[in-house]
Amino acid sequence: MPTSLPPPPDTSIADGPVLLHTDADGVAHVHLNRPGSANGMDLALLRALHDALLQVHGDGRVRAVLLTGEGKNFCAGGDVHTFLAKGEALPDYIRVVTSALQAVASLLIRLNPPVVTAVQGFAAGGGGMGLVCSSDFVVAGESAKFLAGATRVAMVPDAGVSVTLTQLVGLRKATEILMLNPVIGAAEALAMGLVTRVVADDRLHAEALALAQQLAQGAPAALANTKRLLWSGLGQGVEQAMPEENHTQARLSGTADAREGLSAVIEKRSPIFTGR
Repeated sequence: MPTSLPPPPDTSIADGPVLLHTDADGVAHVHLNRPGSANGMDLALLRALHDALLQVHGDGRVRAVLLTGEGKNFCAGGDVHTFLAKGEALPDYIRVVTSALQAVASLLIRLNPPVVTAVQGFAAGGGGMGLVCSSDFVVAGESAKFLAGATRVAMVPDAGVSVTLTQLVGLRKATEILMLNPVIGAAEALAMGLVTRVVADDRLHAEALALAQQLAQGAPAALANTKRLLWSGLGQGVEQAMPEENHTQARLSGTADAREGLSAVIEKRSPIFTGR
């Protein structure tokens, strides 16, 4: 008798500061769930977010990630009330929290599936801006606002923002954002390249989900390797990146998805990618 395959692992998280479930389209929904603190990042939230992303990383069903936040604001950054309560012990706490935030940002960048982040209200501080700058696509509601804020409290940007923001908006604009801390509206964020698109507030989740679903229908290896090339290319010269592009292109051209994509173009139909 044929042996039935075991069911896929249950990667859902139904309670706590970060929620997770993967839908039938292969979209992993990762949801920040501290609305009372504007999804401010304390150590518990960061550890929960890292654990959720690790589950996504190990789940072969996931073809795209949708990152969202509960309540009026996507993420207000670090939990300043917790910071202040630490008193003289704050440097030790910051050292741990910053390491946790860096691990989250690195994992977002290194995930194979593309990450779509939906921003309502504020995306502020190293947490909010860090998640935005580490995402592959950012959909903002028309009333969304962005604020760096670190130097305003006598600290510096973290989560790699000093590099990622510069790559997104350029050195001069990044210097202005990080040193003068302007509140940036959604339209301005779109114009400078900080976000991918701006939509009506009441359409934010639907539009972000539609984008994630579109990505989930793409060729997984091609998207994953394109993402890797884009992120690993930061700081590289063009000629340094070309050999890796060549190697990856040659490897992917031998996959079933590549043959399916070519056939679909010739046959004037939509491709059906299987990840092989």
